[in-house]
Amino acid sequence: MGPSERTAALETHTAVLFFIGDRVYKLKKPVDLGFLDFRDRAAREAVCHREVELNRRLAPGVYLGVADVSGPDGRPCDHLVVMRRLPADRKLSALVRAGADVSGDLRRLARLLAAFHAGADRGPAISAEGTRAALLGRWDATFAQLRPFRGGVLDASAAAEVEARTHEFLAGREPLFAGRVAGGHIVDGHADLITDDIFCLDDGPRVIDCLEFDDRLRYVDVLDDAAFLAMDLEHLGAGRLAQSFLDWYAEFGGDSAPAALRHHYIAYRAFVRAKVGCLRHAQGDEDAARDVRDYTDLTLRHLRAGTVRLVLIGGPPATGKTTLAGRVADRLGAVVLSSDPVRKELAGLAPVRSAAAAYRAGIYSPAWTERTYAELTGRARRLLERGETVVLDASWTRAEHRQAARALGAGTHSAVVEMRCAAAPATVIDRLGRRRGDASDADVSIATALAADADPWPQARPVRTDQALDRSADQALALITG
Repeated sequence: MGPSERTAALETHTAVLFFIGDRVYKLKKPVDLGFLDFRDRAAREAVCHREVELNRRLAPGVYLGVADVSGPDGRPCDHLVVMRRLPADRKLSALVRAGADVSGDLRRLARLLAAFHAGADRGPAISAEGTRAALLGRWDATFAQLRPFRGGVLDASAAAEVEARTHEFLAGREPLFAGRVAGGHIVDGHADLITDDIFCLDDGPRVIDCLEFDDRLRYVDVLDDAAFLAMDLEHLGAGRLAQSFLDWYAEFGGDSAPAALRHHYIAYRAFVRAKVGCLRHAQGDEDAARDVRDYTDLTLRHLRAGTVRLVLIGGPPATGKTTLAGRVADRLGAVVLSSDPVRKELAGLAPVRSAAAAYRAGIYSPAWTERTYAELTGRARRLLERGETVVLDASWTRAEHRQAARALGAGTHSAVVEMRCAAAPATVIDRLGRRRGDASDADVSIATALAADADPWPQARPVRTDQALDRSADQALALITG
């Protein structure tokens, strides 16, 4: 390392870092940014000591202490965090940009983070920051702070969509966040996991620069903590690594959170970075405009992907709705609920046991059908409120059942998509004739009667199911996500 490489300086929106030899000295700026206030020297001193204490949790041997800066009178006039200088070429960001294989490092990091979270502080004050109301408050505070930037560096229509989609998701998800709190998922975490602050060393990763200036902002859902890094990896163009990291984290931490919550926390962290970009731009950094745009785009991408949906897939027997529902659910990462096995479960029957009866008789009577659809929508409600997209596979012949499903979607702030499977009569007859060990008991006469008795369904979009399954699934997914 030559003399010019041994000495350098770096400025952020809150600090100036001096790289001298094998040490780094971090000086807090005397700024008031609304969410932090470092104007008072005593406040800067306190936060320096707090930074050292907290960062030793994930960066052993790196944070050496706090040094005083003395004025001409010999008394302290400021303070520096003193750190061991880590090799810049081992930064995770540098390795990703260089195209290095960092999968092993990320897997080790996922294990380290899961272990850190398992032993992290918990308690009532910490849990309070993981509620739906607390998260909404943080979002709304960010929206308020960014309002002056709308129409300037921050695209106004994009910002409005972020705000609308955020409120829509959070409005219907109280049980999801209550469950996260009850499950002990809210901890005193890191809260600022970015690739620039992770070093992949031979003896394991070092994670520096946690959020130290406000304890409440560091009290986060463990998935929120992990999602910050996933967001930053995606911002670097490493979307697959981001997904793998979250999968490894879930494996090591035993966290079965729904995909929608992953998307929401990634979006939240991206918009925090958009806010930082706006502040940097206001301080004179013209290059920050690109970051604002990119992070806002990333935010919207994940808010859209994290939309909670209720998908109705209907149609007469043997039109392929159950097969299509399964494939669509796999592609969406959704839960599929089918009327035939639910009906038999309610009757105390095994799914493949025959309960064949005349049309609208036996367990297919109007009363049993009402009970079946009520059970389907009840189960769907519990899943939707917990952030799971649900695919409901049933005939949906009655208009009142569809209206109940629409009301469920509105009540849980979930997007409702309705589609009706259709196949050529010869295909339907052939399928009915080849059925063996199926949950459905319908034959040709039942199928004919159901089709003739069905209420009109103008809201449903048709999907052809007498073609290759993947082609039908592509058509259905276009209707769902388009």
